[in-house]
Amino acid sequence: MKNNSHVPASGRRAGWKVWALVLLVCPVFMSGCGVYSFTGTNLSPDIKTFSVLNFTMGTAGGPSDLPQRLTEDLKEYFQRNTSLVSQPGGGDLVLEGSITGYDVTPAAPTANDQAGLNRLNVTVQVRYTNAKDETKNFDQSFTYYADFPQDQTLNQNEARLLPTIRENLVQQIFNKSAADW
Repeated sequence: MKNNSHVPASGRRAGWKVWALVLLVCPVFMSGCGVYSFTGTNLSPDIKTFSVLNFTMGTAGGPSDLPQRLTEDLKEYFQRNTSLVSQPGGGDLVLEGSITGYDVTPAAPTANDQAGLNRLNVTVQVRYTNAKDETKNFDQSFTYYADFPQDQTLNQNEARLLPTIRENLVQQIFNKSAADW
């Protein structure tokens, strides 16, 4: 049986070059830009708390509990994806807003000019305040939608569509505020 433990001198020289390259390149990849965590946030380490103020309904239509559900979903998402502590008000980060749109529009027109699908659009106006860095503040509108068959009513589909819409709105808001995307 052959002993393969012996590596030629040329292989040993190439091996140290690979390790030298790894040691030089590794810090570049690890430093990145700004503060980053594996949860996807880009928050400064001096930010410790967040507040999500109760969202309001600023439009006609939609279930009356939609603002409260969106508020709670945002709080839960921040607690699950950051190490920040939730406060009722006055946090280092503050999110507040209003549901400004709740509309059903036709989507996917068919050959005979009828809608093949209806689309539920939900729009939220969000004001974000970062007490540690005012350059991160924003007042922005976020919209998400879900489609349902044109031969069905909104009442038949609302309970199924709203959790997905809320989830996507929360993710958009989180990405803009905490992940700075």
